[in-house]
Amino acid sequence: MGKFSWSSLVPGCYGGHRHQRGHGKLPIAKQISFQRMSFSDLSNSTGGMLTPEDISLSLVGSNLYIFKLAELHAATQGFAQSNFLGKGGFGPVYKGFVDEKIKPGVAARTVAVKQLDLEGKQGHKEWLTEVIFLGQLKHPNLVKLIGYCCEDEQRLLVYEFMTRGSLEKLLFKRYCGSLPWSTRLQIAIGAAKGLAFLHDLEKPVIYRDFKASNILLDSDYKAMLSDFGLAKDGPEGDETHVSTRVMGTQGYAAPEYILTGHLTVKSDVYGYGVVLLELLTGQRSVDKNRPMRKQNLVEWARPILNDPRRLNQLMDPCLDGQYSIQGAQKVAAMAYQCLSQNPKSRPHMSTVVETLEPLLNLKDMPIAPFVYIAPAETTSNEEESTKNEVKQRHKDRSPKAGKEVGNTKFGSPTTHNNQNLKRN
Repeated sequence: MGKFSWSSLVPGCYGGHRHQRGHGKLPIAKQISFQRMSFSDLSNSTGGMLTPEDISLSLVGSNLYIFKLAELHAATQGFAQSNFLGKGGFGPVYKGFVDEKIKPGVAARTVAVKQLDLEGKQGHKEWLTEVIFLGQLKHPNLVKLIGYCCEDEQRLLVYEFMTRGSLEKLLFKRYCGSLPWSTRLQIAIGAAKGLAFLHDLEKPVIYRDFKASNILLDSDYKAMLSDFGLAKDGPEGDETHVSTRVMGTQGYAAPEYILTGHLTVKSDVYGYGVVLLELLTGQRSVDKNRPMRKQNLVEWARPILNDPRRLNQLMDPCLDGQYSIQGAQKVAAMAYQCLSQNPKSRPHMSTVVETLEPLLNLKDMPIAPFVYIAPAETTSNEEESTKNEVKQRHKDRSPKAGKEVGNTKFGSPTTHNNQNLKRN
């Protein structure tokens, strides 16, 4: 048995490229019956001693590309500020483009490159966690990891680029944006499917940091879970929980996890309930700028969630009433269950999916009224004056001015201009 080391676990780290083959992909091992290698498998080896064969199983069949730092430097135009997408706990994220010229064998595509902040709170362990989990787990509602870079102290991850960014950025705009009810429901279902997949694995995975900023959206608003740096293997056998240091984000962490450090899949379900509540209300889970009693969204809203008569007190004003009443009531009821103080009372994520999916077919969406505004009565002199004014406007109008639009639109639905509604 050889001694376990980080450099042997992930080829390409610490200048070691012995395991590369072809165009920089990991070696494709023969797969007869593939079983996911978990962190518990690694730690359960006697005295932390692992054979090279044990280690290689952790990434077998992943087809991840090993990038050089220079290649990612070229892909992001030198990590240019113009390509900066945002920054999370791991570090900054940049938009980039890779093709055959940058990395032989890689199909041309836009990517997101996440770079470890060497001064930040996360480090090699979180980076490795993402490589291990996303290198093996494939699902339509999990973001796709394309490859990684491990050079000296540098740790980078290369993902498929998600056109619409995070749910957080779309939902919590300063001014009301275009995130209609059906889209919110679609996002909630997609995220639930991602969690259900993780929880229903033979070796369950606890996501541990479920929040709006970790839900990324493609051009069709399909939700994908990202950022697996805090993910943990779930309890196995007779174990009821995983004991771990409390980590996560304020406002999303389950109360029993905060108190005891006991982590279960039901901890994820609580976080999901918080995001479901955010989708209903359009408000962040914690906001110190709100009145004292509303600063913690769950504490304020949970008593209302189970009372259909008070639902309108919760609903995001940016929806402008354009949502299914029946659907909103069922979503609120589901959020109420997910946010239960008793973990055992929270539903399984597969049950959440089964409950929410049929809501997409509900037909009780209100329709904005069609209002015809009759022209005001005018005297003959006023009519003549109006005609002369219209003639003069036509005469003075230049081609550059484009089509003139009056102040009143006739025959159009009466709706609010959502772009000018400031969120409370």
